[in-house]
Amino acid sequence: MALPADTTGAHAAREGGRARIGRRVAAVSPSATLAIDAKAKALKAEGVDVVGFGAGEPDFATPEAIVEAAVAACRDPRNHRYTPTAGLPELRSAIAAKTARDSSYVVDASQVLVTNGGKQAIANTFATLLDPGDEVLLPAPYWTTYPEAITLAGGVPVEIPTDSSTGFQVSVAQLDAAATDRTKVLLFVSPSNPTGAVYSREAIAAIGQLALERGWWVVTDEIYEHLVYGDNEQHSMPVVVPGLAERCVVVNGVAKTYAMTGWRVGWLVGPRDVVDAAANLQSHETSNVANVSQRAALAAVSGDLSAVAEMRAAFDRRRRTMHAMLEEIPGVTCVEPQGAFYAFPCFEQVLGHELRGTTPATTLELAELVLDQAQVAFVPGEAFGAPGYGRFSYALSDDDLVKGISRLGELLREAGR
Repeated sequence: MALPADTTGAHAAREGGRARIGRRVAAVSPSATLAIDAKAKALKAEGVDVVGFGAGEPDFATPEAIVEAAVAACRDPRNHRYTPTAGLPELRSAIAAKTARDSSYVVDASQVLVTNGGKQAIANTFATLLDPGDEVLLPAPYWTTYPEAITLAGGVPVEIPTDSSTGFQVSVAQLDAAATDRTKVLLFVSPSNPTGAVYSREAIAAIGQLALERGWWVVTDEIYEHLVYGDNEQHSMPVVVPGLAERCVVVNGVAKTYAMTGWRVGWLVGPRDVVDAAANLQSHETSNVANVSQRAALAAVSGDLSAVAEMRAAFDRRRRTMHAMLEEIPGVTCVEPQGAFYAFPCFEQVLGHELRGTTPATTLELAELVLDQAQVAFVPGEAFGAPGYGRFSYALSDDDLVKGISRLGELLREAGR
């Protein structure tokens, strides 16, 4: 069962001497996370008992109060028409209030742009900030969409590798060494997808101060702000380093906190000129986000955080279970995740050993073998700029988690026999 093929060479097909697909879009890599999830679901539809660790979405239903707000919105004729591109005024105000409540970052409603999910917020931000050739410092491992959004905007992603030895956290020295006179933006993410790393307040202060001194913009993705565990805490960079506020864009959304991945509501918070420019761009892309989804998001951000507290408790339990089970597999090591809902184990000691007649040399090959032989789907580290690792989401039931990691362990133990 081969994983979905890479179609980035599509621009090579030509008609009348011209490429059928434009180079910029043809160069976009397919989303490995969505591809793995789609393959797992297709196998399940065929009756195969696949355990999928690929999808980055809570396995909980959207809270009932939010659903009811959407039902009521469907019946309100006001929501059957176009509304302002930047978002419903009451939602923008509620997001500003929620931002102050949750991270102590005080902003005005005019600094908020409501987008079709966090992905559009990220794409709009880079399209607004970057000119061709501008460089973006991109610590790796990174979420698969970041480099594609940067490149599509004409920017150049400058990958800065980290690994398990540093807890997948980039240092000030690494950032400083990677910067050039073309560096315009630093992309900063905490808690991290795919590693679950959470930076301390002190580390954020040091990195933010470097950005301030060097005159960089900072784009910080806080979509997992409420999913932190143990003694770890999430801190918003423009709060820790207030001087950055005029050169900082914060990306967020309802997807992870409120189990609303399918509702497609995100936002960006930033300086007014950036928000106005990004809203102008969005007016030609999609116009307003679907009004029913906006009304649901309004109910979400205006309500309390009791639902996310319940989800966080479940994720914390699964996090500890998954980490312990992965650490018990010979040849596998795993940094304990501090946030989000992913573990990012290292398989380097497994690669190069024969498994059922095949010797995987990369985690891409290992992921295909594991899907074939153990009916377990995970996303290989190559998708995140981190070969040798793999991302396992623990946003699935406790029983499936144990079953899937047990299958993985049974298969990988054969490599040591």
